[in-house]
Amino acid sequence: MTALQKGSIGSLLIGGLLGIVLVAVVFGGEAALSTEEFCTSCHSMSYPQEELKQSSHYGALGVNPGCKDCHIPQGIENFHLAVATHIVDGARELYLELVNDYSTLEKFNERRLIMAHDARMNLKKWDSITCRTCHKDPQPPGESAQAEHKKMETEGATCIDCHQNLVHEEAPMTDLNASLAAGKMVLKPEEDEEAEDEDDEEEGNSEEAEENASEEGSDDDV
Repeated sequence: MTALQKGSIGSLLIGGLLGIVLVAVVFGGEAALSTEEFCTSCHSMSYPQEELKQSSHYGALGVNPGCKDCHIPQGIENFHLAVATHIVDGARELYLELVNDYSTLEKFNERRLIMAHDARMNLKKWDSITCRTCHKDPQPPGESAQAEHKKMETEGATCIDCHQNLVHEEAPMTDLNASLAAGKMVLKPEEDEEAEDEDDEEEGNSEEAEENASEEGSDDDV
């Protein structure tokens, strides 16, 4: 074996070893960044952590989900999403942690809506993959719920479009499809507003019907 061949084999072995080390560092680092301890090392995340522990999602059927189970896509097939989430969202949240004051829950609540919306948009982008990890084949009872679930097939809806405010303190619901189209956060109409709109529409129809009846009565008199 020539010196050149020996050098090539040595280079391949070193390259292979470095590749193994790099993979171990990436996977190990991703696992470390997904721990509950790391997520809550930022003071602001201690509030959502306590809310999670008080929610119906915690302790149900013996399952105690952590931050990563909802906010970081799991599994080797979603590894690229997990890495991208940590790089993009992690860097942004670290910056916001430095420039904002989260020393009290009241101050945290001042930014709760925008943070909730960002998390919802991530789930929308992932087709709620973290929800589906546990809720693999939901079959809701009732015609109304079944009709809503049909929208996942007919309108491209996903879990988070409807299921908001299930774990953390409530923040106004956001219309994710409208937000994507507008390029900014769009709130969903409040139920009271929708009811008022329906009442106004019914009232308008009633007035129109009365006017038509009055006009017909006048024509009969003639």
